[in-house]
Amino acid sequence: MKDTVSLRNCPTCDGTNAVPIAAYSPDPWQIVTCDNCELTYLRNPPAYEALEEDFAWEKTYVKKKKASKGSTPLSPAIRRIRTAFGMTRDKTSSFRRWFNDGHVLDIGCGAGDRITAPMTPYGIELSTALHAHADKVMRAAGGYCLHGAGAEAIHDFEPEQFDGIVMFSYLEHETDVMGVLRGAHRALKHTGAVFVRVPNYGSVNRKVIGPKWCGFRYPDHVNYFTLETLRDTVARAGFGTTLINKVTRPVDDNISVLLRKLPTGVSA
Repeated sequence: MKDTVSLRNCPTCDGTNAVPIAAYSPDPWQIVTCDNCELTYLRNPPAYEALEEDFAWEKTYVKKKKASKGSTPLSPAIRRIRTAFGMTRDKTSSFRRWFNDGHVLDIGCGAGDRITAPMTPYGIELSTALHAHADKVMRAAGGYCLHGAGAEAIHDFEPEQFDGIVMFSYLEHETDVMGVLRGAHRALKHTGAVFVRVPNYGSVNRKVIGPKWCGFRYPDHVNYFTLETLRDTVARAGFGTTLINKVTRPVDDNISVLLRKLPTGVSA
């Protein structure tokens, strides 16, 4: 395992004072809550280089799934509710509507198959193995995928290049949260939107089962958002928030929101 970085400040407000949460901090990982903005986050995340290989998503996801047996006590009921209200993982029809069948950037795109025609797919992927596959898929569809950290690679795209940006189970992995959000604001057209899906730290499930909650994945989940802290975070980057999973959100293990640029001089 590669070395971890030194203790980081709060990724939202850059605050230095935080309260440790011992119950959620298996050695050597340190989960804390910011005294200022109340975001919960991993204070000593691995360097990007470790996330490329040692803690790549495709490795940690499988490990966590086996450990939790792919479910938690409320999951079956939640899935039934989500399905009944059309809140499935496949967002293709929603993406087409929100993004006007345009150019769409998927940050943390995995295998690169989430954005399909007639949308034109672009991506950023940190995992070395997944990037190679995604780039091949996207080039065949008229786009391409960059290899690297989202907060860095996003600046290689042109300003206002995209009709839509997707952060599907991504923002919880990004150590430079404000960097990637500000980069997304720059790369997004004024008529565009950003879809964000993150684990719901405020869910009933997390509060009931604590450390065994499916949203904890060490050490590649480095940010733990409630709806309130997510709204606060994205507002600092110039976005307003619309909650998508309004009905299920309190008992849902995830939060899904749509972001749009705020007019200049307007706060969320």
